[in-house]
Amino acid sequence: MKPAPFDYISPGSFQEVLDSLHQYGSDASLLAGGQSLIAALNFRSMQPKVLIDLNKLPELAYVRKDDGLVRIGAMTRQHTLEKDAIIEGLLPLMFEAVPYVAHLAIRTRGTIGGSLVYADPAAEQPTINLALGAKFKAVSTTGERWIPAESFFLQTNHTALKSDEILTEVAVPVMSASTGWGFEEVARRDGDRVMMGVAATVTLNEDGVCQDARLVYQNSAPTPVLAEQAADLLIGSQANEDLFLEAAEVASQGEIDPLTDVHATAAFRRNLARELTLRTLRTAFERASKREGTPHE
Repeated sequence: MKPAPFDYISPGSFQEVLDSLHQYGSDASLLAGGQSLIAALNFRSMQPKVLIDLNKLPELAYVRKDDGLVRIGAMTRQHTLEKDAIIEGLLPLMFEAVPYVAHLAIRTRGTIGGSLVYADPAAEQPTINLALGAKFKAVSTTGERWIPAESFFLQTNHTALKSDEILTEVAVPVMSASTGWGFEEVARRDGDRVMMGVAATVTLNEDGVCQDARLVYQNSAPTPVLAEQAADLLIGSQANEDLFLEAAEVASQGEIDPLTDVHATAAFRRNLARELTLRTLRTAFERASKREGTPHE
């Protein structure tokens, strides 16, 4: 299919982008990497009247360290993240997970901001950023605000951004030296749509007791799911298989809400979630117990 007719704008400044969004609002779509948007246009699942191209705004592509945070510009390409030394040293969960995003050609063009705003529950970036406790900077002609990842994803392809707002930056807390991580996903082939994925972070004290934990599920509901009940079970305990099994059962049977589709049944996805939870928790606790020192600032 071909896309429905639309007007095309290629602003040369960020202010022009804001002015265009203010003028067109919900009639406009923003073009970043286009790896999801172009397909949606061709299938006519999205039919904007105006397409606003962001690719003349290099100032929105960066990775910076800043007082306990890693700041990532929304136009930063996914491939940049999988090669960046700051991401590798301070956000190892993101560094490990980004290579799972589709294929190299898509990661080379696709952006972190585009992935987050498209809000596909099967995408890696929403899951990663929720697991890391990220927050997102939304800007409009009237000002700016920060939206925590927990409040950002509302439904499939729908976020808390207003029609005149643009996502400009992702701010992610640096992972502490006592925090371990795990990431697992299953697809029929590398790069295919994910059937189920799990990201985990656990923070241990010097005695190996869990002080904080986050478990997030990918393609388990219309949005990424933060499994708070399962994570709470881990706090105050040391690593043990019975604990992992209990957390996996609580999350897979009670906290996620997977669909049945052409790729897998809901029951199969729950079984995947259970097994992947066990794997990610084993890995995360092991890594946390072995980490020493402080991440390089």
